[in-house]
Amino acid sequence: MLIGTHIMSKDLIIVESPAKVKTISRFLGKDYTVEASVGHIRDLPKKTLGVDEEKGFVPQYEVIQGKKKVVSKLKQSAGRSGQIFLAPDPDREGEAIAWHIAQEIREKNPNIHRIQFNEITPRAVKEALKHPRRLNENLFNSQQARRVLDRLVGYKISPLLWKKVKQGLSAGRVQSVALRMVVERERERQAFVSEEYWVFKALLHAPGKEGFEAVLWKIGSKKVHVPSEEEAVALEQMLNKTSFAVHSVEEKERFRNPKPPFITSTLQQEASNRLGFTAKRTMAVAQRLYEGVDLGERGTTALITYMRTDSVRVAKEAQQEAKAWIISNLGEDYYPQKTRYFKSKGSAQEAHEAIRPVDPSITPDEVKSYLSRDDYSLYRLVWSRFMASQMAPARLLDTVVTVKAANTLWRARGERIIFPGYMRIYSAGGPREDSLLPELIPQEQLELDKLIKEQKFTQPPARYSEASLVRRLEELGIGRPSTYAAIISTLLEREYVVLEEKNFQPTELGSEVCDLLVAHFPTLMDAGFTAQMEQDLDPIALGKKDWVEVLNAFTSGFNPTLEKARKAMASVKGGKETEIKCEQCGGAMLIRFGRNGAFLACSSYPECRNTSNFTRDEQGAVQPVENEPVQQEKVGSCPECRGDLVIKKARSGSRFIACDNYPRCRHTEPLSTGVPCPVDNCSGELVEKGSRRGKVFYGCNQYPECTYALWNPPVSRDCPECGSKVLVRKNTKTRGEHLACPEKKCRHWEMLDHNA
Repeated sequence: MLIGTHIMSKDLIIVESPAKVKTISRFLGKDYTVEASVGHIRDLPKKTLGVDEEKGFVPQYEVIQGKKKVVSKLKQSAGRSGQIFLAPDPDREGEAIAWHIAQEIREKNPNIHRIQFNEITPRAVKEALKHPRRLNENLFNSQQARRVLDRLVGYKISPLLWKKVKQGLSAGRVQSVALRMVVERERERQAFVSEEYWVFKALLHAPGKEGFEAVLWKIGSKKVHVPSEEEAVALEQMLNKTSFAVHSVEEKERFRNPKPPFITSTLQQEASNRLGFTAKRTMAVAQRLYEGVDLGERGTTALITYMRTDSVRVAKEAQQEAKAWIISNLGEDYYPQKTRYFKSKGSAQEAHEAIRPVDPSITPDEVKSYLSRDDYSLYRLVWSRFMASQMAPARLLDTVVTVKAANTLWRARGERIIFPGYMRIYSAGGPREDSLLPELIPQEQLELDKLIKEQKFTQPPARYSEASLVRRLEELGIGRPSTYAAIISTLLEREYVVLEEKNFQPTELGSEVCDLLVAHFPTLMDAGFTAQMEQDLDPIALGKKDWVEVLNAFTSGFNPTLEKARKAMASVKGGKETEIKCEQCGGAMLIRFGRNGAFLACSSYPECRNTSNFTRDEQGAVQPVENEPVQQEKVGSCPECRGDLVIKKARSGSRFIACDNYPRCRHTEPLSTGVPCPVDNCSGELVEKGSRRGKVFYGCNQYPECTYALWNPPVSRDCPECGSKVLVRKNTKTRGEHLACPEKKCRHWEMLDHNA
């Protein structure tokens, strides 16, 4: 290894996050200086395209705003160091961060090496330092190609959406395809025609034996299908006159094997299903567990391996440690005859490992007292899934009893766990219990205790949840493990989708943007094309494809399509026509997109100013929400025209004061709460306001000079405990209506004085 010219200097390790600095410094000691880049330090410019298409897509990188001090510090440290080891995360994004750091510090010290590790442990880091390598230009070019692709799509299509729909919208190479999936699922639901059907259950018992439940399986030789109440009643009458008997009993032993340890997508799915975590929350918690948490006497310790991976490979050392723990704590029967190996899908980067505990011997309960609830829950999930993946299969005994009644066959199923195996630690449905059937023999007569018939209707396909959307993106090969959380966050932040009972529903805006993009960019919005683009990036990383050639191939189709769309895409800024007629003038009502969402407005504006909110029925048809006549409260005289001032309600849900002579007089005022702003030296008062998402809040009327705001109605009363100048009204299940201090660190509350 080259030592360089700075023989007496410490070597420098540069990682991404300050948390890693703390973890690594603890076990490397004084021989090394460890610094953090705090993520990316350079990127394409924010306000310009930053890509020279004429000269081979040369990117115009610049230091990210707010990172100049970080870069300056890294340069200073590089100048007084011996060797420099760049240690960002072990993936394409990490390689790009390392590459950009090298470009910035090379002048100060060219003695630069790249190291990487999947876990932050003394063994892994010291081993990496023994085997440094050069920066991988192919891996960097793969990331660079992705970044430039995303920039070309986003910076060229987004302004078109601003012009044709509304300001502030965005399009993305992967984001827009994910939106299409959500929108098309909603259209499937709207087109779905529900069909009636009836199910039958029989509660039966053999004399002297426990009862059991059987489900109608066949009528004659065909699978059961009872489509109407008339047929159901006729079948019920026949069955009540019929004798039941055991037709056959089948018992079969089977083995159930554990699933592989987590990769990024499966961790996000399981954390969503079991813990209710969003993908973004899962990745934030996993990041903490990877970088290290304070475990008391153990110090700052990393608990899991790198969490952005699509590989299920497990290091031999980890397998051996898991084996030792399983045999020692559960017994030899719980370890399989052969060590388990799992195969990753073809596109996985096998240099990576699956997500697993760094030290399998550190159980979740052992460190529970040091972890937050989220940290503990996710570590327990990762630890349990990994340990289960190394364990023996479960052995189950399945029992299927077939019952005959006239020309009908019924089935009852039972399951008994012979040996739990891996299910002792991790079961797909949580803790399992035996579902036992009584011992029955063929031809045995049965008594009918109760016949149950139940009307049901076929259900439309379910909306995507976070878990099912991530699973579908992964199945289609769209995006990468590191991008799923960002894709979902962007769809929510742009208000293209909303979460209804934890499932994604497209908004009116999201559906309109999707339709425009599908109509004018059909190739870009095709899931197969997007997946192929992802596959084209993999050979770049291996040096088998030139990144500029990949971009040339893309833009040769994209740029002409963009030019055509600029001319052909219809504008919906003025509104999108519906079949609804204006109740005031008979004109067509338009769907328009405002700050607070979509609404109906008369096409005869400004002559007719009728507006209305609307919903869509189950088939997707627009249904206006009738404007209820509201008795407007008079609160004074207009200072401009001497008309009446009345309280009105904005679309955001907040109230305001306006002149009753609108539109001839446009005087408006915020509705004051009468509570002075509690901020020192502020002369403002708190007024009612509405957020972009339609939630009422209370903020200072001196905004933006004063940004004080509350979510609950303020009351002008001092807090007796902390001295806050206001309390707020709250209503909770445990306390009912009460007053509480808005300061987070103060827990004061008191019963509400309704005269306050």
